[in-house]
Amino acid sequence: MVYLQDLVRERLVDYFAFNQTENEQRQKSGQSVKADLKPQRLIVFRDGVAEGQFQELLREELTGIREACKQLGVDYKPKITLIVAQKRHHARFFPTSQQAACGRAMNVRPGTVVDKDITHPEQFEFYLCSHFGIQGTSRPIRYHVLYDDSNFSADHIQVMTYYMCHLYARCTRTVSIPAPIYYADLACRRARAHLYDKIADFSSDTMSQRSGTQGEATSGISEDELIKSSTVAAGLKMRMYFA
Repeated sequence: MVYLQDLVRERLVDYFAFNQTENEQRQKSGQSVKADLKPQRLIVFRDGVAEGQFQELLREELTGIREACKQLGVDYKPKITLIVAQKRHHARFFPTSQQAACGRAMNVRPGTVVDKDITHPEQFEFYLCSHFGIQGTSRPIRYHVLYDDSNFSADHIQVMTYYMCHLYARCTRTVSIPAPIYYADLACRRARAHLYDKIADFSSDTMSQRSGTQGEATSGISEDELIKSSTVAAGLKMRMYFA
């Protein structure tokens, strides 16, 4: 996937540039510098993927991530961990006693993990209820570990995923899914807001060009060019202003 290669490469270049700048500042102040300017492990949380798309995800997106790494150096081969989070399922958990429950809704406690009996016997998957259920029955998230170069243990991935649910800036409690997934959704919404007017103008020009009911329409401009023309201010490019 070409678009994924470009996105991953840009993020890796930004990460490298940030560490390089930080090392320069550390050298000036006499502090020790980082040895690895490029990330040695890439942990990808992915949502919106059905079980029937797992092989396609491994074939296309995982390959795209690897190709992006190769563009930064032939010998650069970071370890990749690909985790899919699914919200649409019918599994629900209930405490076995009132002492084990929490809140008025009597839900399971945050951090509850189920990784046996109801999970796939061969695949690496688990359920995690990371949030505090305020109203109604808490819905756990189903996680599938599709690929893991780092050979993390089940406990390591489960604890890491739970900790990632503590990092969402808009909430002082744990949330139901890892913060990177929330931030990715917010970034997409903000991008759509930036491009709404331009895409609407592009669509109307295209329709008028096809129907011939209006004057000369904008021609020779692709949607990719419109997206590139809508740039974010230089001071905000490296900041999560959308969060």
